[in-house]
Amino acid sequence: MSAEDEVRNASKQFYAALNTMTNGNSQPLSDIWSHNPAVTTMHPIGGRQVGWKNVWETWDKTAQVASDGQVKLEDQLIRVVGDMAYEIGVENAGFRIAGEKVTDQVRVTNIYQKEGGTWKIIHHHTDLSPTMVEVIHKLQNV
Repeated sequence: MSAEDEVRNASKQFYAALNTMTNGNSQPLSDIWSHNPAVTTMHPIGGRQVGWKNVWETWDKTAQVASDGQVKLEDQLIRVVGDMAYEIGVENAGFRIAGEKVTDQVRVTNIYQKEGGTWKIIHHHTDLSPTMVEVIHKLQNV
């Protein structure tokens, strides 16, 4: 199997785990993510998280208020350089956050690194989603 196919499989695992998270269960994300203290995210709700503990906390908190979700990656492009790879594309997402329906389309960049023979995600970055930011803001002010 080519390195690009391996990364494509890791991407499929990430998006399967992301879909599980948007339906209330964050645990599968732990399997595809590196637990390195240098991992990072920049979610559609804003902010930046550095380190596995902080990255995990955002996924887990989101899962606690997420339901009825689906995230689909389209227009995927993968590039592999040695033990690092990136993918870019467009995420089409629809789910409920604390019961409120949210749909959006955002550009995404994911970075993968090979660890012990397995590709793990080390960075996830999307455009800001004003719709998601507004819903989260409402939740914080309740």
